[in-house]
Amino acid sequence: MQINGMQAVVTGGASGLGEATARMLAEAGAKVAIFDTNAARGEAVAAEISGQFRLVDVSDAESVAHGLAGLSPRICVSCAGIAPGAKTVDRDGNAHNAALFAKAININLIGTFNVASQCAALMAAQSPEEPDGARGVIINTASVAAFEGQIGQAAYAASKGGVAALTLPMARDLARSGVRVMAIAPGLFLTPMLEGLPVEVQESLGAQAPYPPRLGKPAEFAGLVRHIVENPMLNGEVIRLDAAIRMTPK
Repeated sequence: MQINGMQAVVTGGASGLGEATARMLAEAGAKVAIFDTNAARGEAVAAEISGQFRLVDVSDAESVAHGLAGLSPRICVSCAGIAPGAKTVDRDGNAHNAALFAKAININLIGTFNVASQCAALMAAQSPEEPDGARGVIINTASVAAFEGQIGQAAYAASKGGVAALTLPMARDLARSGVRVMAIAPGLFLTPMLEGLPVEVQESLGAQAPYPPRLGKPAEFAGLVRHIVENPMLNGEVIRLDAAIRMTPK
């Protein structure tokens, strides 16, 4: 599917992987709507890319519907997410906070589904493109933690594992509508969370990757998003973008 002239929705577009994706899509000619809860940053990025910002809580289906009002997306990229850290049982013998676990699931998994399913309905109602009858592309963000969750990542890994498992059945559901569904499972990327760490810590984390031995760049994530959109044979798959890293227990 071409990008130029298409309406795109990017959640978590105010920073990190989402921001890089929003900027890439805008540069390629898409009309980008950024969904985020950080209004100040989201509005600033939207202004810079001649897009629009909508204050959306992806875990709330009504908020998503309100954000999509008046839009006709052909491209949907979900990058909104959180990464809480907590062990199943902590050193003091306390069980994992249930509310924290639920929050991770609500934002990372249910939020991804809310956006994808509602965008899919809008895509399915649009006219198909030749030659394959394409109507849209949905790209969700999983994580290598879906496959190698580390100590303290029970909630995060469960939520991202759900995103990975969602990919194929959703692609099968939407095949007759000409809507493709993919997921990217990034490894260690230089997002705001890691940017706040000392440089030596960043370098140490990046060195865990076999090749290249560094943290990924958000623009490299965005580059894969672009390829997925433009390659019609990519459907129903989770692509690891991780420099061959396999996460250790801690």
